[in-house]
Amino acid sequence: MHPQLVTLQADTQKTINLVSSNFVLMLSAIMEDYLKAIYYLQDETDERVRTSTLAEHMGVEQPSVTSMMKKLAERDLVHHEPYKGVELTDTGIPIALEIIRHHRLLERYLTDHLEYDWAEVHDEADRLEHHISNQFADRIAEQLGDPAVDPHGDPIPTAELDISAPKCGETLADHQVGDSVRIERVPDEDADLLRYLSEHGIHPGTEVEIVEVTSFGMVTLDLDGGDEPVALPEKVARSISAQSLSEDTS
Repeated sequence: MHPQLVTLQADTQKTINLVSSNFVLMLSAIMEDYLKAIYYLQDETDERVRTSTLAEHMGVEQPSVTSMMKKLAERDLVHHEPYKGVELTDTGIPIALEIIRHHRLLERYLTDHLEYDWAEVHDEADRLEHHISNQFADRIAEQLGDPAVDPHGDPIPTAELDISAPKCGETLADHQVGDSVRIERVPDEDADLLRYLSEHGIHPGTEVEIVEVTSFGMVTLDLDGGDEPVALPEKVARSISAQSLSEDTS
């Protein structure tokens, strides 16, 4: 049987269109949030996601996660085995990618056209992502010129739900003193960190030189054209993806 276009009607009256077998799923916003979170965590490790890790990420107690996994498994959106973790199914992955596409396009639109600060857009996009249709998302993408990444450097899935691999798997903390690198991605959930980085001119695309790494991991950067060096704790440096400029020219 040829796959048919089915409509997945969310509790929020938002419609998701997916190519799948002939069935209808009722998904709430919180279900979509869980699918998105599992995708993020699974993408980081290429392994099943522990329910304890998922609970920490979602800010809930573990029994709440267990209950939700049962609901998602009943809809064939996740594979969940007690004590072995959870992973998205072939049905769950495209739903997660659609929500991620909505989220990152909204972030891009809010910063580029509505003059939102990049520290504000994550929470705003979280609120809006469940309430827009795929057609609306496509119109946003068209107006923006089909951007490849969001304001924080994360790749935006295409309308066909293809998503590019990160350009680089290295972080600032992986580089040595004297290395010149370009910032590729920054974490988007810590508004205070984003404001700090913005105040010091650090965004995706910024070129910096690593001028000092202390014994306890503090990384000091010299920005191209910056007035003074910028120091980042090791934890922050490990959360920022950076591409070596020497690799670009090799």
